[in-house]
Amino acid sequence: MPQFRVNDHTMHVVTQGDGPPLLFVHGFPLDHTMWSAQIDHFAKTHTVIAPDLRGFGQSEVVDGPVTMQTYADDLAALLDAMNITDPVHLCGLSMGGYIAWAFVERYRDRLASLILCDTRATADNTAAQKTRELTALRVLKEGSDFLASDLIDKLFVKQTREQRPEIIEQTKQVIRSTDPTTIAASSRAMGARPDVSDRLPSIDLPTLILVGEHDAISPPSEMRDIATAMPHATYVEIKAAGHMSPLERPEPVNAAIEHFLLESIR
Repeated sequence: MPQFRVNDHTMHVVTQGDGPPLLFVHGFPLDHTMWSAQIDHFAKTHTVIAPDLRGFGQSEVVDGPVTMQTYADDLAALLDAMNITDPVHLCGLSMGGYIAWAFVERYRDRLASLILCDTRATADNTAAQKTRELTALRVLKEGSDFLASDLIDKLFVKQTREQRPEIIEQTKQVIRSTDPTTIAASSRAMGARPDVSDRLPSIDLPTLILVGEHDAISPPSEMRDIATAMPHATYVEIKAAGHMSPLERPEPVNAAIEHFLLESIR
């Protein structure tokens, strides 16, 4: 798979297909493999770009603090390195959605549309920020094994956990293999991210707001409010899915994205 020198590190990226660029941005603390069903599907019609963010997956680990804007800047530099000049459709899940907000702020002219999966517009409250910091401290001390176990119930609905053990094990393995310094830095970055709620009415891009029916991290009611606040947003709820809707229920997720992309170019 290709690697590109991006800012101060080497970024690993999966790229397939030909057509309008479609950029997939993974969540915390995962990598590009969470988009496997979307990569295969949309490579038939789009140039799919699915990077591992700095320190995640097969990308180079970089010491030091990061912000959501750091990741957004990396993505813009990656597009430059790949000679992608056409506006991209940016699809981000959870932390990938936080990065999307940062990308909109600085690189609005490089976007054709937004697809925001299971994410939030509000900042963390004090309790959530404390939890992020405790996670960072613990992972630096103990490694990432505990996180692989602790996150599963929050990420996936019971049906997925019981009926698709291969997805659960794959996700655990990705988390276990992620460098603790990367997890700590991104956890702190999420805790420090800004509230973008007041900006939503000014984001004039075609936007798909997509959420799992049983998402406990980014509840449907909260994501519906995001869609209501944005002038050109469409809201889709995925039945029988939790926070990881693209991995849990790829068929309806792909159908929703495909329909949105067709509508957005009309």
